[in-house]
Amino acid sequence: MPPKKQRLRRPARRQPVGRTKRGESATSRESLQGRRLNDLIEQIEIIVPEVTARVAALEHLLIEKQLCTREDLVLAREFVSMLER
Repeated sequence: MPPKKQRLRRPARRQPVGRTKRGESATSRESLQGRRLNDLIEQIEIIVPEVTARVAALEHLLIEKQLCTREDLVLAREFVSMLER
């Protein structure tokens, strides 16, 4: 009896970049991105007031310990706003 012929195996097809996986729709990806964006917004809304309060406390201590004057702080804020432009 002659030996059986072995079939050549084709490599698995790769999915093109940018396409959705099977069972995954474009809307589900968008909703996932929307949820991530909302989480980031929520974290920022929590962090910004806390950082602002800490900066105000530091400014208060600088004035109380007479390490700088109120005018120095105003000038520093103006300088930072100029750099942001």
